[in-house]
Amino acid sequence: MTPVTVFAGRRVALFGLGGSGLATARALVAGGAEVAAWDDNQASRDKAAGEGIAVVDLAQADWSGFAVLVLAPGVPLTHPQPHWTVGKAKAVGIEIIGDIELFFRERAKIAPAAPVVCITGTNGKSTTTALIAHVLRSAGRDVQMGGNIGTAVLALAPPAANRIHVVECSSYQIDLAPSMAPSVGIQMNLTPDHLDRHGTFEHYGAIKERLVAGADIAVIGVDDEPSKQMARRRAATGRLLVKISGEQPLDEGVFAGITANAGTLDTRIVQVRAGRPKVVANLAGIGSLRGSHNAQNAAAAFAACFALGLTAEEIAAGFKSYPGLAHRMEEIGRIGRVVFINDSKATNADSTEKALTSFRDIFWILGGKAKEGGIESLTRYFPNIAKAYLIGAASDAFAATFDEAGGVAYERSGTLDVAVAAATRDAQMHGGEGEIAVLLSPACASFDQFPNFEVRGEAFRGLVTGLPGFVGFGAG
Repeated sequence: MTPVTVFAGRRVALFGLGGSGLATARALVAGGAEVAAWDDNQASRDKAAGEGIAVVDLAQADWSGFAVLVLAPGVPLTHPQPHWTVGKAKAVGIEIIGDIELFFRERAKIAPAAPVVCITGTNGKSTTTALIAHVLRSAGRDVQMGGNIGTAVLALAPPAANRIHVVECSSYQIDLAPSMAPSVGIQMNLTPDHLDRHGTFEHYGAIKERLVAGADIAVIGVDDEPSKQMARRRAATGRLLVKISGEQPLDEGVFAGITANAGTLDTRIVQVRAGRPKVVANLAGIGSLRGSHNAQNAAAAFAACFALGLTAEEIAAGFKSYPGLAHRMEEIGRIGRVVFINDSKATNADSTEKALTSFRDIFWILGGKAKEGGIESLTRYFPNIAKAYLIGAASDAFAATFDEAGGVAYERSGTLDVAVAAATRDAQMHGGEGEIAVLLSPACASFDQFPNFEVRGEAFRGLVTGLPGFVGFGAG
């Protein structure tokens, strides 16, 4: 835990007692603050009260005595409309902040030089966060990883000069962290998402940009126009900038060069310094870093770890031992030359696009609760699809897209178990040579049939590992 002492002896209103909210309440209490916590959920209130945290109905409280409102990131700050606690806080003129802001204020107080890497972006931030933490640990560094991934940031050990925090940050968290100033700030990419919470794409992008604007070293992907504009604005400040790309050569920065080699794709990470390019890592044969999306993730991880003092050799070694994240292009195992890929985290077309570029003969399981735009943006990758298997509420819309595009065989499987059985059968009968992929990459939210993408991914894993002849990676 990182005790938050910056509000010691002061009254703090806190709303939201889920995972990160409860961790924040504990940290504030441990640091000497007088916390008045509330949540609309009775079970959450009971859990907090059971730990000795003062549960106070903030709707009836006297707000004049509060120094600050600490808001859980899942609670609306601005859109679709501000939460009622936001109005209460503004009425008495107190700040509204979140757990990331508390972490940075505590760091400024106890260890201002402590290294912190913060990662954001629409897609790829979790893998990049985990990859950076793994590479640093494999090189012998003391690493704490958390934030929007895994452990709440204030549940991590405190900042220290010899300890590196690697923190994934969502747009919700950044919006509540006005003074965040990481040692290395990474902006991966930007596509429309969470507009119900931010109102417009421009506002969403402006929030993301705060993370790199305040960083000592900004690492910015330049494969989409909005992020490219962020890089231009950063460059204009004269502060340190490292551009990264998973798709194009750069005259300075870190990029991925992807070439065909004996029917497979080799991805080389190239660092360009003072105009001189040098291959610093090769991702060929690293299944956990397969695909163009992981090329950008690896480029970002290289840039961050190099900035923190690791050698290119240490970083390349860390890449080779990276196990990957569950539900993100996760290689579960195989039956013969059929490999089973769990990409349940792909809840929109932009995420699934990365998976479709990673294989040539794909038996694609997709569907669920569709996002705006469906899969129309993926039509150029349809030649990689051997057959598609539609599940969930999006089946009709996706079938219409396939019909309009033409050339894609598909069947309406309805449920995941039917799709897995059919895709496995067809993949095993598929001719030709080389690897064949049975790919769960839904391009949809899971909420029509599963409570979240994790449960959907675990269901896929359970179905696949029970297939006759299945061999898990690492088995034997």
